[in-house]
Amino acid sequence: MLEGAAPAGLAGLAEWIAATAPAQAMRTNAWLYPAVETVHIVGFVLLVGAVEMFDLRVLGFGRALPPRELARHLLPWSAGGLLLMVPSGLLLMSAQAADMLRNPVFLLKMGLVASAGLNALAFHLGSWWRTRGSVAPTVAARVNAALSLLFWVAVITCGRMLAYV
Repeated sequence: MLEGAAPAGLAGLAEWIAATAPAQAMRTNAWLYPAVETVHIVGFVLLVGAVEMFDLRVLGFGRALPPRELARHLLPWSAGGLLLMVPSGLLLMSAQAADMLRNPVFLLKMGLVASAGLNALAFHLGSWWRTRGSVAPTVAARVNAALSLLFWVAVITCGRMLAYV
């Protein structure tokens, strides 16, 4: 399923995406793709940087920093990064939609992004809620933080590999 032609549904989706004006602009304007890629990287730095700093705090680094105040400071940065990363990522994908939807590394990256998102949801709805204000995070919160670190490093790795596969 990952090799050769994409299934009819994905092929149709890829053709539709490729025909949109933004996708055509991404392919024809020499400066647009690198500019959007730069925005994507800046968004990723903001999102992942903030998330990783908080994950490290949950794992026990920087114990002098109260978790609640650190979260209050970092959450807007991560949200801003997400607001840059998602639309720029969609534009980047649109330039090569058919190739991306057949690329196992891209599909793995999207699966890892979804896993990181579900892990964050579990953290915020579960283990963080029980940890808020506590100096000693629960074991569940630490597991979420460790998984978050792993997921985001894997997403970054897959993103870099896309240029070579």
